[in-house]
Amino acid sequence: MIEAKAVPAAFRFVDLFAGIGGLRIGFERIGGACVFTSEWNTYSQKTYIENFGSDHPVTGDITRIAEADIPAHDVLLAGFPCQPFSIAGVSKKNSLNRAHGFMDETQGTLFFDVARIIGHHRPRAFVLENVKNLVSHDKGKTFEVILKVLQEELGYHVHFRIIDARSWVPQHRERIFIVGFREDTGFSFDDVHIPPLAENPTLASILHPEDGSEAAEEPYTSGPMGRVADKYTLSDKLWGYLQNYAAKHRAKGNGFGYGLFDGSGVARTLSARYFKDGSEILIAQKGRNPRRLTPRECARLMGFDRRGGNRPFAIPVSDTQAYKQFGNAVAAPVATAIAEAMQPWVTENVIPIQSRKKAAAAGQS
Repeated sequence: MIEAKAVPAAFRFVDLFAGIGGLRIGFERIGGACVFTSEWNTYSQKTYIENFGSDHPVTGDITRIAEADIPAHDVLLAGFPCQPFSIAGVSKKNSLNRAHGFMDETQGTLFFDVARIIGHHRPRAFVLENVKNLVSHDKGKTFEVILKVLQEELGYHVHFRIIDARSWVPQHRERIFIVGFREDTGFSFDDVHIPPLAENPTLASILHPEDGSEAAEEPYTSGPMGRVADKYTLSDKLWGYLQNYAAKHRAKGNGFGYGLFDGSGVARTLSARYFKDGSEILIAQKGRNPRRLTPRECARLMGFDRRGGNRPFAIPVSDTQAYKQFGNAVAAPVATAIAEAMQPWVTENVIPIQSRKKAAAAGQS
């Protein structure tokens, strides 16, 4: 048994396929204590431990962990790998004549490891996260299997919804969230607070100011005025390549190309491939070639911290690894909003709907 540190908390949760902790942030903010973490990528482990501490081990391959070796918990969180189901992932694997979805034995079947852990521990609730294409993958058959396992085999009351992080961060990022409860609680995704349109942020809220007010933000800035380091500006060769590539596809009637934005815009989805050329989110610069976002700006774009905040999210890895990590992450404010909507059902002794109906029926007889 992996021993967890005794922590007084409203509830206990486990963080599977944790990445750099986007889901964890949300559930810690409503009073939960994380008692177990799994994440196979060693660079992500480094970022995770740097930000959340090491009061319990961060395990690697979840397929090698026995259910009994995971501490008891009230809530299970799992952002199980999305590449087998994503549009880009499926397209790439088709081009390579490789399996995707559940046929991808290295990643696609990891959902069933989540299911076996839920079946063993019977937590009060769970939250699963994936790309929106999970719903339509293999003409809907993949999602049918997932729902059948969760509802019929495990007996949970399941709710799901595709949510765009746009309401919280200046980025279109649609992900499906699947919430399940052991009891019929009355939870609804309609209870998730989505900020009104007037409050939706623009890229100006996450971009590095050029007035020197964040000159201490090394290594992402340089010079006495705190200007973004030159290394983030595209070379003439790369900028020329991206322009030619976009022009070629426009001529064919395709929509492929770079995304160029200023502070008033809203970015495309940040992906794990951002480290390659940054083409999906380029920031216009007056009199210069466009630039990539810095890793710190990516942290803000994903809601892990905010400009001028007291506690910036630690980024202890290279730019390449940071881009991959933020591109794979869960937008933290979305996780927080879902956690807040779930809070009464995981932190308080709320009487489930079925029990209320039985009590009402008994009172009428």
